[in-house]
Amino acid sequence: MLKKFADDLKKSSEPYIISTELQTQKLGQFYFLFEEDPGKLNKLITSFDADGVPLNSSYIDVDEPKMHYYPISIGQYALAVYNSYIDTVLPEKKDHFFRIVKWFMNNKIQDEKLGAYWLTDIPKPEYKIFTPWKSAFTQSRAISVLLRAWQETNNQEFLEVAESALIPFTSDIKEGGVSAFTEKGKFYEEYVAAEPTMVLDGHIFSLLGLYDFYRANKNLKAKNLFDEGIESLIDWLPEYDMGYWLRFNYCKMSHYPEIDPCTIGYLRLVNLQLKLLYKLTKRDDFANYYHKFTEYDKKSNLLKMYPVKYRALKKINRL
Repeated sequence: MLKKFADDLKKSSEPYIISTELQTQKLGQFYFLFEEDPGKLNKLITSFDADGVPLNSSYIDVDEPKMHYYPISIGQYALAVYNSYIDTVLPEKKDHFFRIVKWFMNNKIQDEKLGAYWLTDIPKPEYKIFTPWKSAFTQSRAISVLLRAWQETNNQEFLEVAESALIPFTSDIKEGGVSAFTEKGKFYEEYVAAEPTMVLDGHIFSLLGLYDFYRANKNLKAKNLFDEGIESLIDWLPEYDMGYWLRFNYCKMSHYPEIDPCTIGYLRLVNLQLKLLYKLTKRDDFANYYHKFTEYDKKSNLLKMYPVKYRALKKINRL
């Protein structure tokens, strides 16, 4: 825990650079300029398969650790490779990107009612998830990857799968979808469990694939889903505000800690997401929260947060 505290203090105040191309119909580099280096991108990526598709190591609380395909990470890495391709125009970067596109095409589950979706086959014990699970975050990553593949090739199959990947956003988690239908509107679930888990950064990341879709071909279903998610986020943000810090989620499962604060890395990530959302929507709510949460990012608040975080992690066996 002390090492984690020391590492947190060394982290940059903004984890990524925001792209300058946010509204063009042609989808270029992703909103955040992800780099391919796993040390900067995602430290859980510790290996690659023969096609250059990343493999994650397991979370700390998984009883049987194993290397596994983690679609959220795979999509993130694909977008980092695509960013590199835009920067360099190297054919090997384009080829690498399309090998990861192929992974998404080959590993989708196509359902007549629920559309196209991808499962993550690693437990999430803190949310009582022990079977392969859906994720709005995964859906969003896949959409962003497939739309770029479609625009590069004009292959309609990529567009059709991306359109099908919107369908799970329209259904509640109790009906096989990836949205928690809450009293404040739809919350897009990073981890689909028996009850809402409501991870804040996962909901926000889920919005970006929807916005990509609206940019790329003015898809009204995607725009409506994006707008619903924006309104829900604005209504929910006060519930995440601890007065000096932010909650990581709003999980109300009986076994879960009453309050689970985010780490400083997640505080800065969410704040950067809010900065981006202001650029996309021009909604003053996001600018106001961005400035407010920027003030939370100081050592005295970090020291106040850590005992609360320690108790939360201890309760769910994640120390």
